[in-house]
Amino acid sequence: MSTTGVNQRPGDGPPALAGHRTPRVVAARRLTSRSGRTEAGRFLAEGAQAVREALTHGTVHELFATEAAAAKHPELVTRAAESGARISSINQRAAEMLSETVSPQGLVAVCELVDVPLADALSGSPRLVAVLAGIADPGNAGTVLRVADAAGADAVIFAGDAVDPHNGKCVRASTGSLFHLPVARERDVATAIEACRAAGLRVLAADGYAEAGLDSADDLAEPSAWVLGNEAHGLPAEVLALADRGIRVPIYGKAESLNLATAAGLCLYASALAAHR
Repeated sequence: MSTTGVNQRPGDGPPALAGHRTPRVVAARRLTSRSGRTEAGRFLAEGAQAVREALTHGTVHELFATEAAAAKHPELVTRAAESGARISSINQRAAEMLSETVSPQGLVAVCELVDVPLADALSGSPRLVAVLAGIADPGNAGTVLRVADAAGADAVIFAGDAVDPHNGKCVRASTGSLFHLPVARERDVATAIEACRAAGLRVLAADGYAEAGLDSADDLAEPSAWVLGNEAHGLPAEVLALADRGIRVPIYGKAESLNLATAAGLCLYASALAAHR
């Protein structure tokens, strides 16, 4: 692999690995912050699975890899090089600097942001869309992305004061699904909901206090946008008022509530199963 930030002279032996102070590593490290991602228009995807999906469905500008990771996944290094991405060999300290995990995998791709305009995400005739209204936890958001992908959703919209879908934890939790389906961001929840309705979708609000239950709804096969609220506070009254219908996930046992991602999975799959019957 080629190296970056290291000057080599004839007879110096094998090129040194780029360290944590190498300019390109320092620049990539800035992508772990939301402001850094916004400024650069790029984000980091860490690990073999994320890198594989990024190479297949996204745009990779640079691949950082330790010697051990490159030896373990030579096909990914080859694919990245063939795609025109810059390949940078890094040492373990640099891998730790670029990683947001306890155990770095030593493989990090610098990728183009994947979000698209709201109109593009809802183009065509969508049948199932997830609207993440104010969801703050990146792990939950990434899991919902994965569930939406598995359920065959046509798009996922991050609305309101929601987490950045390019957040490192969100990217990891999506296990590659971030690259599989259109993802849009819209600061105004009402605008996102009205766009869904204009696209022909009925707007369903996941509401633990709704009168109608998921187990009794008989019209879930219709094209729908599920609006999912903040982990701690759910959906505010003004957002619930914008929905065509509120539906709760019934609790049969003694649990006080369900984890957001679990509830989202049940709602999205209820619509997907009804549509495929």
